[in-house]
Amino acid sequence: MSELKLRNASLADLKAVIHIEAICFPTAEAATAEAMEDRLKTYQKGFFIAELGGEAIGFINGAANDSPIIEDRFYESMKYHQDSGKHLMVYGLDVLPNYRGNGYARALMNQFIAFAKEEEKKAVLLTCKSHLVAFYESFGYLNLGVSDSTHGGAEWNDLQLDL
Repeated sequence: MSELKLRNASLADLKAVIHIEAICFPTAEAATAEAMEDRLKTYQKGFFIAELGGEAIGFINGAANDSPIIEDRFYESMKYHQDSGKHLMVYGLDVLPNYRGNGYARALMNQFIAFAKEEEKKAVLLTCKSHLVAFYESFGYLNLGVSDSTHGGAEWNDLQLDL
């Protein structure tokens, strides 16, 4: 069995990332190809790929900003990214369905949290659906309640991990 490898994404990963996103999220919630390319070009160091046997099986990505919550507009454009922003925001944590339940999402999140600490961020922020709140709380995230977000027409919860 191959060992999980975590690494920074590159533009060469764009096709795989778009494919994984389309499988992991409903169309209304999935990031567009243009948004993924924008994220890779703008904040590559905050975009991590999980690989098994040289194949991308998941990723985590985001941006930095001073906002205390993730606003829906942030998902659409990296023009809101601020390198010096005090919060690191998770825009997506994706693992292909056939690989779930093996700790790969946990490994990606731990990598992202470690990166946030290296970057001396004050907190990591994310939004998630109710069925995922307990997963994120296992990292120490606090559930701040139902989000104002209407991204993709779904109900989201705002979560924050103070570093």
